[in-house]
Formats: sequence, structure tokens, C-alpha cells
Amino acid sequence: MNYRSRNVKKSWVRVVPLFLLFSISAIGAVTLGDILSFELLSSKRELLLNYRDAHYIATVFFYMTLYTGIVAFSLPGATVATLTGGFLFGIFPGVLLSVSAATMGATFIFLAARWGFGDRLAMKMDAAGGKVKAIKTGIDENQWSMLFLVRLVPLVPFFVANLVPALVNVKLWRYVISTFLGIIPGGLVYTSVGAGLGEVFAQGKTPNLRVIFEPQILLPILGLCGLAALPMLIKAIRGGEAL
Repeated sequence: MNYRSRNVKKSWVRVVPLFLLFSISAIGAVTLGDILSFELLSSKRELLLNYRDAHYIATVFFYMTLYTGIVAFSLPGATVATLTGGFLFGIFPGVLLSVSAATMGATFIFLAARWGFGDRLAMKMDAAGGKVKAIKTGIDENQWSMLFLVRLVPLVPFFVANLVPALVNVKLWRYVISTFLGIIPGGLVYTSVGAGLGEVFAQGKTPNLRVIFEPQILLPILGLCGLAALPMLIKAIRGGEAL
């Protein structure tokens, strides 16, 4: 086997994790659909509560494993899973369990992308010039702010926030820390909603998932976004003064 053939084979091996990730995600989106739904949670709530009371540690393990898999393969049901954490375990440790599991799942996507083509793409961006180089430099100079912003802003798709940092050579430890801390506000909101699901189900209602866009919730999150963006703003102002 010549050198070129070995490189081609190695490239295919590196892409395998990403191929599996996207394949399982596509299959899950088609086959699972709305399986993880409020209706399912409502109908199985007594069974879940009884199992939790009898096997608390096992319930924690299964919950975190399921949640990690949902995030890692971008399967439908992440919001319901977060609510379930609050329903089963309360606001605390429910938010800690869901945030930890989401971080592990996001890290799986990050590592798969980094292993597949993140390093090579980052090197190409470093070697490029013009606008590509300027964008890469901007991200490098403001990594903490950018990482927190994509986590805090509710409109940024979670999968995009998981994948992009791997393609611009963000360090793993920085990615993990910013992911864990950045998703706490949103996770806390939905976990608190989940903690009150018992009463909601008893009244035959559906939880309000748009609660995160209500002023008393959204404004503090936007405030955190402002704090995350502040270093970039200060740097831009200083740069303007220098000019």
C-alpha cells in the first residue's frame, strides 16, 4: 500500500465517527419523531416516579445516559428530557444532571468533529488570507465571549453551537467549561418548569415552553449575553481609538 492510499484510508477512518453521528441523527429524526413527548411522560409518570423511589441511583444513571445520547446524536426530545429531569429529581439535582449530561453529549459531537476534520480545517483557515483569516482571528481573540454567547442566546441551534467550535480549533477544556456554564440558565428555566409538571398534568394542561421568552426570564439571559459580549465591545472600542 503506497503513501497516498494510506492517507486516503486514514481519512476515511477519521470521518467514521461523524458519519455515524449524522446517520443516527437522521434515522432518529425520522423514526423517533414525537416518541419523547409530554403525552408519553404524562401517561408514564406514575411508573417513572415509582421506579425512581425504588431505584434512585439506577434512575439517575438511565436518565443521564439517555440524555447524553439524545444530545450526542441530536435526537428529538431534548426539551422533554430536561423537563423530565425536573419532574423526577426536582430543580436540584435535576438541573445538575441535565446540564452534565448535555455537556457530555455536546463534547461527543465536538470530539467527533475534531477527529473528523476539525484540525485540518483549522489549519486551512490559519493558512488562508482575506476575510477567512479575519474571521478566524476574530474568533480566536474572543473565544470565551463567543462560546458563552452561542450557549446563552436561545435562538442559536444547540447542534450548531456544538459543532462550530471544533472547526475553529477551540481547546477542549475551554469548550467543556463554557458549555457547562453557558447552558445552566436555560437548563434551570426548563428544569423548574419540569419540577411543576405534576400539578400541570393533574390539571390536564401542557407546560408552557415559551416561558424562556417571557420578559422576566429573557431579560436576565440577555443581560448575561451582554456581559459575555462586553469584552468584545471594549476591545473593538480600544481598537477604534488606536486607529
